[in-house]
Amino acid sequence: MKPALVILAAGIGSRYGSLKQVDPVGPSGETIMDYSLYDALHSGFGRCVFVIQKRMERDFREVIQAKLGDRVETGFAFQEMKSDLPESFSVPPERTKPWGTSHAVLAAASLIQEPFAVINADDFYGRDSFRAMAGFLSGVGTNEFRYAVVGYNLEATLSEHGAVARGVCEVDENGMLEGIVERTHVERTKFGVVFQDGSGHHIPIPPGKTVSMNFWGFTPTYFASARSAFRKFLGEKGADPKAEFFIPLVVNQMINEKTAVCRVLPTSARWFGVTYKEDRPRVIEELARLVEAGEYPKSLWG
Repeated sequence: MKPALVILAAGIGSRYGSLKQVDPVGPSGETIMDYSLYDALHSGFGRCVFVIQKRMERDFREVIQAKLGDRVETGFAFQEMKSDLPESFSVPPERTKPWGTSHAVLAAASLIQEPFAVINADDFYGRDSFRAMAGFLSGVGTNEFRYAVVGYNLEATLSEHGAVARGVCEVDENGMLEGIVERTHVERTKFGVVFQDGSGHHIPIPPGKTVSMNFWGFTPTYFASARSAFRKFLGEKGADPKAEFFIPLVVNQMINEKTAVCRVLPTSARWFGVTYKEDRPRVIEELARLVEAGEYPKSLWG
């Protein structure tokens, strides 16, 4: 059974200013998602599930599925504010968006029966990353608690146009993840790369750190653990209208409880993405360079 690919595309894109998931950046009008799909299909993935908001469905069917035709089986899952909430829980009236990346993965649970990867819609991960993840997922059983995350060098993932959020990984000598910490205000300064703590202080991050760009590999065992962790999260932080239920929260809990292990997959691929609208020209240039080098055809879908 080939692994599946889950693409998280429900983000509103408030910092970017438009629906960046369907923004054309390739030489023939391709989106970043097109390149992820192309790389996934050429690396051994079998199905694709898009996690979106219901109001975005028509855009996605027109812009994405129309390009794919019958090349790959696709499914759509909908992440909404009230998805997977206990009946007794009341959403804070100030909350304006769903609960984050792990909540988005739960939205796809009913459509997944095989090992699967999770990626962001607006990140370019590179062919080598998909090959490494497909190789890993092809070697794990459906009921195993062995997961993986692709690791990138922090310095190569920053934006020149503002601060970003990054999951900083602690990796042991065997390449296994010991823990991951979400840093939500990371930027390059004249003093090096820093993050901002809760008090507004700038804390340096040592050079050469490995970060997660939200390219994960799981088996269906993840869903039950994530659902249990979501209940706990809502009990502790559900009243905070800005609290987010990130994937690393679940993975860290499972690692700490020794109920799962997670391998960090090194990659030779370069990551790039669109966090701010000002990042878009660089993405267009990078893709044009890869096409010119022959790594991709000028028109992905012919």
